[in-house]
Amino acid sequence: MHRISLAAIFAAALVFCATPSFATTVFVSNEKDNTITVLNGDTLEVIKTIKVARRPRGIVVSPDGKELFVAAGDGDIMDVIDTKTLEVSRQLESGPDPELMAIDPKGDVIYIANEDDSLVTIMDIKSGDILAEVPVGVEPEGMGVSPDGKFTVATSESTSMAHVIDNASNKLIANVLVDSRPREAKFNKDGTELWVSSEVGGTISVIDPKTWKVTKKITFEVPGVRPEQLQPVGMDFTNDGKLVFVALGPSNRVAVIDTATKEVKDYILVGQRPWHGEMSPDGKKYFVANGLTNDLTVIDVSSLKAEKSVPVGRLPWGVAVMP
Repeated sequence: MHRISLAAIFAAALVFCATPSFATTVFVSNEKDNTITVLNGDTLEVIKTIKVARRPRGIVVSPDGKELFVAAGDGDIMDVIDTKTLEVSRQLESGPDPELMAIDPKGDVIYIANEDDSLVTIMDIKSGDILAEVPVGVEPEGMGVSPDGKFTVATSESTSMAHVIDNASNKLIANVLVDSRPREAKFNKDGTELWVSSEVGGTISVIDPKTWKVTKKITFEVPGVRPEQLQPVGMDFTNDGKLVFVALGPSNRVAVIDTATKEVKDYILVGQRPWHGEMSPDGKKYFVANGLTNDLTVIDVSSLKAEKSVPVGRLPWGVAVMP
């Protein structure tokens, strides 16, 4: 029979206690501070603040949860953070002024919007090799990959279009005209719809991926709020796909849209100028970054109520969440 000393048990306990475990980790990019704020998604306590390259905006977690990719627009680089050590582990040559990115479902390829060059850079995640560069419209920003991995969509702010790339050939196959200054492109859960937010146009265009035609435009109206303040930017589907949460910028609200009816179900008051958000892994909470109040608001998905706002860095922009 093996005997284990009390000292060994105590040492093991210390190691266990020294390795914190969080049910949800929230990452927020702070555009002015050049940092990523890392929070415990349950307690909302700050775990760490990570220094990154200049002007971090778009952030996305790899499908396996091992890495966080950070687009540093003024650094012309993409920082890669190890989600276990919470340290920058490597940098990837993203091309000039990266803004938003999207990763294919297998986690092999990342698609990067290069705003200054009007290009989408297609990169092998593991090696950092550039597989292709696809010319699109002026000032590309939003990036979305279809659930089956067949298509990638980039939105160009100044051209007011959604550009469709065939991922097998890395060729542009369609250009869809939407309203002014499109910001984000998101496919629904089963890939039967593509949603594109137009910030200045004040609409969301719903596009059929079979025809690449706009089938519906969704508008917003809040009593007492000027129409030009209702500027849709970031969008996120709930886990069941029944609702879409939309950050409405200067109106200081998040709209909630019923995906079946395409009607706005509610408006939730948050901090000033919400940019982007992300659902918690269990789908119960929605985290949204408020650019002008330098905080993160937590919304309860079932009640559609804002529960709490917590400080992060200056000019928070992007949000990523992992278990």
